[in-house]
Amino acid sequence: MVFQQAYQIRGLRPDDLSAIIEINRVCLPENYTPAFFMDVYGNCPQAFLVAEIGGQIVGYSMCRLEFGFSDFDRLRMVRRGHLVSLAVLEPHRRQGVASALVAHSLHALHSRGVKECFLEVRQANLAGVGLYRKLGFEVVRVLPCYYHDGADALLMCRRLAS
Repeated sequence: MVFQQAYQIRGLRPDDLSAIIEINRVCLPENYTPAFFMDVYGNCPQAFLVAEIGGQIVGYSMCRLEFGFSDFDRLRMVRRGHLVSLAVLEPHRRQGVASALVAHSLHALHSRGVKECFLEVRQANLAGVGLYRKLGFEVVRVLPCYYHDGADALLMCRRLAS
């Protein structure tokens, strides 16, 4: 039996990168280069967060700022947040860690003037889709063959509080 432990959400530090890369490698089929992580971090360091339990990093979320067409208001350009990646190690799932990471990320994006946030999630990732729905994201459309293995993605979006 795994007992829920207290976790802390904090910003990424340079010495966290190797732990983030390992969590990405273990948890997700899409693996990113160190340069990609640092590029996303450089875009919006306030929204690149880690979850720590007992001094060990057990999850991360990373977002970037973008400017583009709104998924809610046709033909309107808005400042958007893009939740690029979210991962939590298996033993620490279903304890609120992912929800807390996303909530803190959305708060950081909102403080930077972001009006809405979007993400892509594998259509077959029912746990991920359920989490994002619970956090207020809604499916905007299906992205056929989005992933390198040909899997479809759901584009999900939510408005951020005004």
